[in-house]
Amino acid sequence: MSLQKITVAMCFIATLVPVRAVAQQYVRPMSPVVALTHVRIIDGTGAPARDDQMLIIEGGRIVQVGAAASVQVPAGATVLDLRGRTVIPGLVGMHDHLFYQLEPTSGTVAVAAQRNFARLYLASGVTSIRTAGTINFNEDATLRRDIEAGKEPGPRIHLTGPYLNAETPEPDPERIAQYVDDYANRGATSFKAYATLRSSELQAAIAAAHRHGLTITGHLCAVGFREAAALGIDNLEHGVAVDTEFFTQKRPDECPNQWDALGALIQTDTGDAEMHRTIDVLVRRGVAVTSTLAVFESYAMDALDVDRRVTAILSPRLRDPFEQARDRRKDRKLAGQSWWAKVLKKEMAFERAFVSAGGVLLAGADPTGWGAVLAGYGDQRGLELLVSAGFTPEQAIAIATANGAAFLKDRSVGRIAEGLSADVVVLRGDASHDIAAARDVELVFKGGIAYDPEELVASVAGTLGERTIGEWVAWPLTMLSAVAALVLAIRLLLRRRRLPLPATA
Repeated sequence: MSLQKITVAMCFIATLVPVRAVAQQYVRPMSPVVALTHVRIIDGTGAPARDDQMLIIEGGRIVQVGAAASVQVPAGATVLDLRGRTVIPGLVGMHDHLFYQLEPTSGTVAVAAQRNFARLYLASGVTSIRTAGTINFNEDATLRRDIEAGKEPGPRIHLTGPYLNAETPEPDPERIAQYVDDYANRGATSFKAYATLRSSELQAAIAAAHRHGLTITGHLCAVGFREAAALGIDNLEHGVAVDTEFFTQKRPDECPNQWDALGALIQTDTGDAEMHRTIDVLVRRGVAVTSTLAVFESYAMDALDVDRRVTAILSPRLRDPFEQARDRRKDRKLAGQSWWAKVLKKEMAFERAFVSAGGVLLAGADPTGWGAVLAGYGDQRGLELLVSAGFTPEQAIAIATANGAAFLKDRSVGRIAEGLSADVVVLRGDASHDIAAARDVELVFKGGIAYDPEELVASVAGTLGERTIGEWVAWPLTMLSAVAALVLAIRLLLRRRRLPLPATA
């Protein structure tokens, strides 16, 4: 090898070393074999917690699980005595964006947050995510590559393509199908239909995604849940709270005024025949539903109830907009706030009934809305709200772990069992009796590597909303595809002249 080639190779290696160190600095050094002893295990199957267990990790996998008294600690293992702690599978966030959204007085603002959120998800015990829509596909894809290469800490990323929106006055299914084809070829592993997409366009998107062997989910409005299920959609986001079919005056392929749609939903009892019909159709057709209770709660809550951890993550640039958004919530007369409390209650009842009927419920944070929901923290709050909805802690954890992994067809994660990837989270406290323990993460293992959650959080504190040069360049390009959809939405709003629905994605 020539001196020139050697020099080039050394320079290339030199550029990699500090980047890889970014991920390594958050890793807690341990021996190749780790024994978690005297710990309570909730395995992700919904089964009751098991006390005084031992879990052996080696080669990135769980090699043995059993009663602490019957499992022998391998020689040379790092032994962690975890009395008083609970170990659960790493959460699988199925609606976990890599951008953040808030609503100051000036309108909705979305901020790219790839690396901030990747670290925050991991620190919160979320070891796998589906992005469920993106404002910057290229940046999301780059982050996924960096995480897989060990250059950045973060969860396993299942990459959803950009939002599929109606962008022309008349349906254009060919354009939608081509869009799906293009992003499938660029590495998208799933797609998301959005509110304005019409029936023929949704049908084209579903067919195109399925041709590639990929799944498609939807945050729908112009198309209702039963219609989407009949078309073959795989998954529906947010639950019945965004289903417009209960509004009897809904017109085909039109997104109605959503306060009218919400009013109709609120008046519909969970035991109503139409609700049963919707649940029956979804269950029979195998359509999963993603629970995003935290973002609905954010619209119903008092501003003082916002998770105190949120503001610590925001950059100075975002603190004023966040305060503006929060100040608006302090007005108890704010239009829709009391309605959202009713919607949240209705959605909880729907999710219980859906699961009781045999439906597959998934879970995610959806860090959008007015700004109160952040990556990871929203996933943790989602667990608490599932328990408030009537699920046991073990059931809530299964919804947020094994169910998501099964939907993603990732058989290596989502449960604690021998042979699976060591994606496990150590919680301080007894999560089987107090699900709030999910907020108190002591240690996160992903693929057998132990990450320090406090260090991960510290690395992003005060930084959310800061932009790199690359983000500033990419931002206008990512917004171009939304312009036509925005024009269409404005036309709809002008036609109705009604108050718009708070934004979720």
